[in-house]
Amino acid sequence: MRIAIVHYWFVGMRGGEKVIEALCRLYPDADIFTHVYRPGAVSPEIKKHRITTSFIGRLPRPEKFYKSYLPLMPMALENLDLRGYDLIISSESGPSKGIIPPAEAMHICYCHSPMRYVWNMYQDYRERSGWFTRMMMPPIMHYIRNWDAISASRVHHFVANSKTVARRLQTYYRRDSQVIFPPVDTGAFELAPRSELADYYLMVGELVAYKRPDLAVQAFNQTGRKLVIIGSGEMLGKIREMAGPTISVLGSQPFAVLREHYARCKALVFPGEEDFGIVPVEAMASGRPVIAYGRGGATETVIADRTGIFFEEQSVQAIIEAIERLDRMDIDPAAIAAHAHGFGQHVFADRMKAFVDRCLSEGRGTDLPPAVSDGIAGPGRPALLSPDARSAGENGYLLS
Repeated sequence: MRIAIVHYWFVGMRGGEKVIEALCRLYPDADIFTHVYRPGAVSPEIKKHRITTSFIGRLPRPEKFYKSYLPLMPMALENLDLRGYDLIISSESGPSKGIIPPAEAMHICYCHSPMRYVWNMYQDYRERSGWFTRMMMPPIMHYIRNWDAISASRVHHFVANSKTVARRLQTYYRRDSQVIFPPVDTGAFELAPRSELADYYLMVGELVAYKRPDLAVQAFNQTGRKLVIIGSGEMLGKIREMAGPTISVLGSQPFAVLREHYARCKALVFPGEEDFGIVPVEAMASGRPVIAYGRGGATETVIADRTGIFFEEQSVQAIIEAIERLDRMDIDPAAIAAHAHGFGQHVFADRMKAFVDRCLSEGRGTDLPPAVSDGIAGPGRPALLSPDARSAGENGYLLS
């Protein structure tokens, strides 16, 4: 069986690329197709595979300007030659699912989210853009939105990385999906001895507007508590200007530094709404609780009052109140870490392989019965539950 994996672009190793890495281990002979490929930005596992770029990769400075080439990407995807492939797995967040599959091939899309700048976050992106981009976005995004919705019909089966994304697939494409959480390398993190725990809080991730790092900085400036920030992004300079004397902005750091800070912090602060959110799972794998905004993927991985605390509005005061509530929480680091291991790489591999095999055996219809547990955790869960302990009848589902 010939297998093709289609990913939007390879310019770094973030959550989407970690999924591709896991798929490469599942299907070591698969070929990879993408718009832009920077060899130095991906793992050795991905570089083992034959990688073909669309014509976007031959345009001027694609590694820097790839987002500006978005209007050309539908045409670029449709020009990829996928003749001869039996199975195509697309990884969607930027445009990748819009390929034209051979009539006899199976097309499965693992969706991190329908394109945010086209759908659920369109107004946010437009609001933060310059005047020329704001003027051009309505006609361009109208065209891309229509193409994106139509191209969803070229997918035989959707896999969503969370219930949050599954709901978006229903809203924008009117398509059912199976929830399979993305792989997290939970085994790479360790618990620190109680004697080595520090008195700082931690925020990790790309510093961009929708993740709301500004709220965390304001909250910790106001309370005088210690906060360490690890990550870079377009807001790095602004966050450094905002940070008071109790806030350390470290920028990007090696994994060893990140792992140490995860293990020693009082808690992770997670003020944004994410599709899934790997960072909270990494913190929990280190035995540390999470203070998270109660929307999006965090509600599916963090258990309220057991592995973390939720706040219900994105405001400085709500974060401060959540920090104070955490001080009264009974923390069991070992139990928090045990919960996080239910989102490990082996769990993703087993469930993704099982789902693909079922799709191949049952044909290209779009109404497969649920079978793969999603391991949902959310606010108000009464006990720590690992995904393996939950029944397929309760958690393996298709939204309809």
